[in-house]
Amino acid sequence: MTPRLLRLKQNVLEKNDRLANGLRLRFRQAGVFVLNLVSSPGTGKTALLESTLARMRARGLRVAALVGDLATENDARRLARSGAPVRQIVTDGICHLEAEMIETHLAASRWPLAELDFLFIENVGNLVCPSGYDLGEDLRVVLLSVTEGEDKPVKYPSLFNTADVAVLTKIDLAEAVDFDRAAAYANLQAVRPGLRVFETSAKTGQDLEAWLTFLLEARTQRLAETS
Repeated sequence: MTPRLLRLKQNVLEKNDRLANGLRLRFRQAGVFVLNLVSSPGTGKTALLESTLARMRARGLRVAALVGDLATENDARRLARSGAPVRQIVTDGICHLEAEMIETHLAASRWPLAELDFLFIENVGNLVCPSGYDLGEDLRVVLLSVTEGEDKPVKYPSLFNTADVAVLTKIDLAEAVDFDRAAAYANLQAVRPGLRVFETSAKTGQDLEAWLTFLLEARTQRLAETS
């Protein structure tokens, strides 16, 4: 990478970090807990998020979602079935979400953040680009489906190393695709020792209640730290 390109990349990331820190302060002042969901395409982020939103709303929790994609508003329409407020961010070819995009779409949505308990950000499906972009989130969640194989963490260590928690999706298909659970866990721990892992299925509901309990406890802890 030439010095000029390196300086340009540094300037872009520095600007993003400034905006992300501003968003983080704003989120915490409002008391909304923010999650950034990252994974490769087809992992099942939207399915997990749809189930999570519906279950949280059933518990009386106030939730909303921002959904990033290269094109179309298909995911936003799907998530809207949960009854939660949803806004699509079409990136027009950009392979990740940036803090400025979040800021812009929050302004356009006019959501009163203080009236939300959780805000979910579904990032663009990509295992490389999102790793360098802070969105002001409280928790970065990396998803890995059993259909992708067990070596994704060691092939894309930057993203997995920046995650706070991992979710194995489509666990109901593990036996059918001969998923090696021990190898997957070994690879996750090699990249991010101590990483918390949930094994979920949006189809059968496996581990979704444990996932929700974890999120509620994480929000409670965050509120206690900022009070």
